[in-house]
Amino acid sequence: MEITDLTPAERRVWEAFPRGEGVDFREDPDETGAQGHTWGPERTLRAGVLSALLLNGPTRNGQVAGLNVRGARITGKFDLKFAVVEHAIRLRACWFERKLLLYGSQLRALVLSDSTLPGLTAATVSVDIALRLSCCRITGPVRLQGARITGGLFLQRAVIGMPDAPETEEPPLQFNHADIGTDVIAMGLTVHGQTRINGATVGGQINLDDARLLAPAGTALHAETLTVGTDLRAMRADLRGRVNLTGSRIPGQLNLAYARLVNPGGVALRASSCVAGEVWLRSCPTIQGAVNLRRSNFDLLHVTPVTLPQEIRLDGLTYRTLVPHLPADQRLPALEREAAGYLPYAYEQLAAAYRTVGDETAARAVQLAKLRRHRRTQPRRSRVWGLLQDATVGYGYQPLRAAAWLMALLVTGTLAYGLRPPRPLKPGEAPEFNPVFYTIDLMLPIIGFGQESAFAPDGWYQWLSYVLIVTGWVLATTTAAGVSRSLQRQ
Repeated sequence: MEITDLTPAERRVWEAFPRGEGVDFREDPDETGAQGHTWGPERTLRAGVLSALLLNGPTRNGQVAGLNVRGARITGKFDLKFAVVEHAIRLRACWFERKLLLYGSQLRALVLSDSTLPGLTAATVSVDIALRLSCCRITGPVRLQGARITGGLFLQRAVIGMPDAPETEEPPLQFNHADIGTDVIAMGLTVHGQTRINGATVGGQINLDDARLLAPAGTALHAETLTVGTDLRAMRADLRGRVNLTGSRIPGQLNLAYARLVNPGGVALRASSCVAGEVWLRSCPTIQGAVNLRRSNFDLLHVTPVTLPQEIRLDGLTYRTLVPHLPADQRLPALEREAAGYLPYAYEQLAAAYRTVGDETAARAVQLAKLRRHRRTQPRRSRVWGLLQDATVGYGYQPLRAAAWLMALLVTGTLAYGLRPPRPLKPGEAPEFNPVFYTIDLMLPIIGFGQESAFAPDGWYQWLSYVLIVTGWVLATTTAAGVSRSLQRQ
């Protein structure tokens, strides 16, 4: 392309390119590309001219060439598919008539901050430094599947997609299976539709603090088998639709503190088969939709009972520490809401978390609740023995209850037989009657003081002796069974 074919605006850019100097067409330093469709020819650049400049533009020895433009209206087809571009591309606060075509290209750096464009097709693109889409307004899909970005991807305060787009439309933001060397910085990002990042690998963190991912009745964040180097943050985020993190690996924090997760009638958070260092659901409003954490492994889980919805799925969930530390009676109702019904492992895991912090009382309360829940799943005839163990010794986790029963029976027998001693079987040979040890002889079959065999009550006192004998056997048996079970669990 000859320089004589250029417009005055294009000539300014052409002459600045060899030196990498910036060309600013803006009338106001705060101007963005939102009103670019109204700009006139004095700030209009043809996309073909920019493509030719990047591929075959003039250079100067000793100077770094580059495309650096602000506030331009770019018309026509910007096509760099499969191109190898050695110069940085910086097109800030620009308005694009057509989407950028960068499929399979190799770039040094791409900066489109504050620009407005109808889409970006850059699947399998390679970027040596960084890709910046900060504060962009992109109405069509951003395709970055399989991208390789040595530096970071910047999306803070960008708005992608259209609010009224049908659910069947292509996901507005896609960087699934991308490989990003450092971070994905996307604070304040708004996406109208699905954000698809499954299979991506991010060397640092993904920061979605204050983001709005809006896909009601659909999938807001599709991040299966995602791998990050440190954290996935979405503090104060508004997540409308399913958040799917199945199989992800997050060695640092999965931080959803203060976030709103909304997907009524569906799954709001699916983080099954995940491995994460810490999961923070601190101060989140009650999640609207089910939560699925099956088969996941967390070092720390921060969640309060008020955050959990009516339907939870915890089968196989493992965590070492559960915070904040709350009494067992505040944690146990959540286990009743397990979609699969009674899960012994969920109770064992909660008890183990209490033991980790040294709260043995809460751990015993959880174990007792587990056995009571298990009893409700048994046939009616099988519940009697469980009810008896619960009433007498609390399945071995409340041994003082057995002592109370024994003391009550001992007092009853002592008073009854003290007021009316039974007749001796062999007068003159019987030992002196003692109502306390006579009652103990009746209740505890493994102990003998010679009282039971020497005296025989009659009338209702005889029936009382039968009650003491049967009750003693039951208490002894259930106590032994309960204590044995408790020791086995220790």
